Amino acid sequence: QVRLVESGGDLVQAGGSLRLSCAASGSIFSIDNMNWYRQAPGKQRELVATITRGGNTNYADSVKGRFTISRDNAKNMVYLQMNSLKPEDTAVYYCKFRATTSINWSLWNDYWGQGTQVTVSS
Repeated sequence: QVRLVESGGDLVQAGGSLRLSCAASGSIFSIDNMNWYRQAPGKQRELVATITRGGNTNYADSVKGRFTISRDNAKNMVYLQMNSLKPEDTAVYYCKFRATTSINWSLWNDYWGQGTQVTVSS
């Protein structure tokens, strides 16, 4: 089984910074894209950032220039550096990996973490 655990969420004032981490454990064979999503109360979950296995990145317009996604392939981890935080960034942040396992190395599945709360006060 594959398990993803996020950390780093906190309460921060507007203009502040946070760094989220997501670690994968279990019988991982290979990881393709890694993503960060977020879901604010009463809203749909939205894609925030993507990083490919080769290191290419893509961001939602709302976070471009403020957030940076990075990954450590050796550690099966993904990070989200969030700067210049705004109250509208308040949400539960989730990581998602597209990965195969050593049990079935040819079958790609999406794995989600349980989420970490980010609250930005004005």
